[in-house]
Amino acid sequence: MDESRVFASMLCFLLMCVAFRVSEAKQAPNTIHPPTAPPSVHKPCTTMTSCELCLANVSCLWCQTNSSCTDYPVSYVIPPASVCELSQARWGVCWVNFEALIIAMAVVCGTLLLAVTVCCCCCCCCKRRRSSSFDSDDEQFARRREEIRQRADERRAERKVKHDEIRKKYGLVPDSDHPYSKFENE
Repeated sequence: MDESRVFASMLCFLLMCVAFRVSEAKQAPNTIHPPTAPPSVHKPCTTMTSCELCLANVSCLWCQTNSSCTDYPVSYVIPPASVCELSQARWGVCWVNFEALIIAMAVVCGTLLLAVTVCCCCCCCCKRRRSSSFDSDDEQFARRREEIRQRADERRAERKVKHDEIRKKYGLVPDSDHPYSKFENE
């Protein structure tokens, strides 16, 4: 049941995306406008003199200690201390240093990973709990059914004994020790 809800939600989302794209395509004119300005050519990072100008180019790194713009060392994921200290390096925006950016990204990724893990564990535990409750319900149902069957067998045996006594009393049961028996001609 949960899987069908997830599938239905995904299908609904996909249909909404397609519908949005189709309506967007209908609204957009089919004419192509020529570019008004030629594409900008990026200047070398070393020619930038301010943090804002430097970080406008994503391949540049601003170092706050010496107020210089350098090429981002792409051979390293994190720029080495020889280029600039992490607490003084800026990349993307001027108001966040690289060290804080790394810490923030680690916290966000860790939180997301923890949330996904908790969700998976909760789903597995709930599923196991539901299946164990079904098993215990089945066991209780089987026990109850067996008790009812045993009581029914006991009542059936008691009725049979009473009926046999009544049959003996009125001579309806052929019994060898019964003094009055029907005489049959052969």
